Amino acid sequence: MTRETDLQTAKTTILREIDTLRILHDNLDESFCDVLDTIEKCRGRLIVTGMGKSGHIGRKIAATLASTGTPSFFVHPGEASHGDLGMITEEDIVLAISNGGESKELSDILTYCKRYHIPLIAMTKNPQSTLGKAGDYLLKLPNDGEACPLGLAPTSSTTATVVLGDALASALMKRKGFSETDYKLRHPGGKLGAILCKVSDLMHTGDEMPLVTEDAIMQDALIVMSAKMLGCVGIVDKNGNLVGMITDGDLRRWMSPKLIEEKVSAVMTKNPKTISPDVLASEAVYVMNNTGRGITNLFAVKDGKPVGLIHIHDCLRAGVV
Repeated sequence: MTRETDLQTAKTTILREIDTLRILHDNLDESFCDVLDTIEKCRGRLIVTGMGKSGHIGRKIAATLASTGTPSFFVHPGEASHGDLGMITEEDIVLAISNGGESKELSDILTYCKRYHIPLIAMTKNPQSTLGKAGDYLLKLPNDGEACPLGLAPTSSTTATVVLGDALASALMKRKGFSETDYKLRHPGGKLGAILCKVSDLMHTGDEMPLVTEDAIMQDALIVMSAKMLGCVGIVDKNGNLVGMITDGDLRRWMSPKLIEEKVSAVMTKNPKTISPDVLASEAVYVMNNTGRGITNLFAVKDGKPVGLIHIHDCLRAGVV
């Protein structure tokens, strides 16, 4: 075998699978919307099941649904026959996946759904199969063969199955108005959690904020800065609005024997850079890194009043870059 043959085989496989997805796309019809209606009205969970490769993909579909606002989990059909049928309640919906629709291992789940009037969604290429006939709803997979050189190994069919599952999850997200905040609540850890972290999640609030009034002297400001240990102090007017900020850098530039007697209003940077508590922490990092000579703190302000303070180190500790 030559490298040219290897590449040609790979590209042919990819093109065959793309063709299958085009068929899936072109044949999607109102029955897909009927499935969405049923899932959206469900008071329980969407139970996904399948055997072999369909089972592997079913686990992925269930995980995607659960992380995007549709309560879902996977039940192995073999385990279902040995007690796990009890995990399925009459308020649930079952999504059963089988490319050919004749997986014998699904028979007990199909019977259980009929006995307890549990809605069954069949995902298969064969509407006339056992699964296709048993389903209350049908999500039809393309029936155009497999992309492997033998036309036997699950390739095009598995790709179509996972994409149809993604389409379900995406459409349900859109219907439910699933937001970035909702997504973050389900992904608090790892890189996703850091990417979706907001300023309000990391900022110092209440008594942790270093603040003095504009009629204070620098001695007061230095005491607050030392106590709060955040490298700055915010200056507020009589109405509580943020009017200025003093940083460690300002202290170095103003250093003199009489500094502690100066009014904070004389030393402060007026109208300092601020940020909303509702934006992503990554935006705060961008502002700090791209403001003149660079800063390490930002006051989070709402209606002119400071509600928090975020430090670059808070962002770095959280993995926000």
